[in-house]
Amino acid sequence: MNSKEASLYVHIPFCTKKCPYCHFYVVPDKDPFKQQLLTALELEWRTLSPKLEGKNIVSIYFGGGTPSLMGSSGIEKILNWFPRIESQEITLEANPENISLKLMQEMRSIGINRVSIGIQTLDNLLLKRLGRGHTKDTALRAIETTFEAGIENISIDLMYELPGQTLAIWEETLQQLAPLPLSHLSLYNLTIEPHTTFYKQQKELTPHLPSPEECLKMLNTATSYLPKIGLERYEISAFAKKGKHSRHNTGYWTARPFLGLGPSAFSYWDKKRYRNVANLTTYAQALAEKRSPVDFEETLPYPDNLNELLAVELRLLRGVHLPTFETRHGSLPSSTLTALTDAAVKGWLTLSPSEVKLTKQGLLFYDSLAALII
Repeated sequence: MNSKEASLYVHIPFCTKKCPYCHFYVVPDKDPFKQQLLTALELEWRTLSPKLEGKNIVSIYFGGGTPSLMGSSGIEKILNWFPRIESQEITLEANPENISLKLMQEMRSIGINRVSIGIQTLDNLLLKRLGRGHTKDTALRAIETTFEAGIENISIDLMYELPGQTLAIWEETLQQLAPLPLSHLSLYNLTIEPHTTFYKQQKELTPHLPSPEECLKMLNTATSYLPKIGLERYEISAFAKKGKHSRHNTGYWTARPFLGLGPSAFSYWDKKRYRNVANLTTYAQALAEKRSPVDFEETLPYPDNLNELLAVELRLLRGVHLPTFETRHGSLPSSTLTALTDAAVKGWLTLSPSEVKLTKQGLLFYDSLAALII
């Protein structure tokens, strides 16, 4: 990785409603909140921009929430603050029900060149259970509309292990992807997080969740089918057409420095990670008073820092080139090399003096592997 590369993340927290499984920080979609956010974001940008002197911003990511609710004028205002370079990847998250040809054409005209659409499933009953605001037809139309608007780099999110989801329903969703103009897909299994509606309903939901055996079949079905339609797996949860890997997300997996703007946004800079307070008013007030909005920061000591960086980069199917890793981050301790050897004996890794890489079994047992390394 080029040491001059950096990324930006902007958290736009607005949603028309909060999905029952969502644990991200969101607020209602109201105009006064949008103006409050824009004012605070500009103040935060002024304090952070000196850090980027001499850096090339290779990716900008508008996440949320539902960033498309800011409209093209709001997104354009933010983009105009940032230095722009050639081949910069600029991603906007959007929900299907908010996508129109006019909006996507406007987004393309201001520089958005990649859109990530929250599809989740193409089964109407499951969409209703997930509290989504779109139907299968709305989702399919949103993908086609985005492509028609001239944005050809389109990613979607899909979820499995959902209440009431069967292997047959999952296969039907996957088969509908073949004719779509997709360049990227992120695959997630449902995780019931604290402080969500699903967490409160866990007792009622659990009997309807697929069995572990069914979940494994769903995962295996996806990982064998998606390459057949040109979406090759390049990270545990990410699939892409050739040349369409997410530059932004790859930065997370390879420890590229990034600055996060907005309430609840994380940053990773100078080997330290920190997070803004997850409250729009508190965030805005801190910046107005020229105080830091950060409410958490952490610098891991050696060798914990290296172990975590290694575990995260191992998510990439290409593996980790150990000499390059150690040149960037420092020498791995003998205890880490012992852990890697143990994992290789378990069949989770292939290991050589120069490279470590997940096996097919390691992909399934990644959480256990990460715990072993960290």
